[in-house]
Amino acid sequence: MNYLAHLHLGGDRPAQLLGSLYGDFVKGPLAGRWPSDIEAAIRVHRRIDAFTDSHPLIHIAKTRFPQERRRMAGVLLDVFFDHCLARDWTRFSDEPLECFTQRVYGVLGRTPGLPERLAYIAPRMAAQDWLGSYRQFEVLQDVVFGMSRRLSRPALLDGAWEELERLYLPLNADFREFYPQLQSFVRTLPESLDVPS
Repeated sequence: MNYLAHLHLGGDRPAQLLGSLYGDFVKGPLAGRWPSDIEAAIRVHRRIDAFTDSHPLIHIAKTRFPQERRRMAGVLLDVFFDHCLARDWTRFSDEPLECFTQRVYGVLGRTPGLPERLAYIAPRMAAQDWLGSYRQFEVLQDVVFGMSRRLSRPALLDGAWEELERLYLPLNADFREFYPQLQSFVRTLPESLDVPS
């Protein structure tokens, strides 16, 4: 799952929103590096990733990509599923997407000491409305290009957007079957995940 899905699933309180994002930027043991409520949200993020990575529907979705793309299939699914979530937001939330994203950007803007890379991208995320822009499928072309620039082998993503375009309908069906299962899984998690990770 990518930024929008983690934010949607991780809880509404500011610390939960922060931890939902920190999970992509904070690696290794936590053990008091961050306030306990943020660390609990990071643990939720990690549980979501583990559930997603091991799910049979995700395995099926990855096999839809050509063999030479399988190594990158996971990250492509992450951004595609964020597109599906943004596009179908009213199915999953009573809060309008614009209100939700502005609330997230507000929390980020008011929080000092963000993890280094998140502190760097948060102002651009808000200014360019990264989360809301996922509604438009064409935006994924820019997202995929940006991801390729951060790879040591950018050619791994050559033609990836065209593959997403070709696989749109089956991947969309995968999302619609998987996401409610992921929501159900998150509802089973305890309110506070205090187990060290």
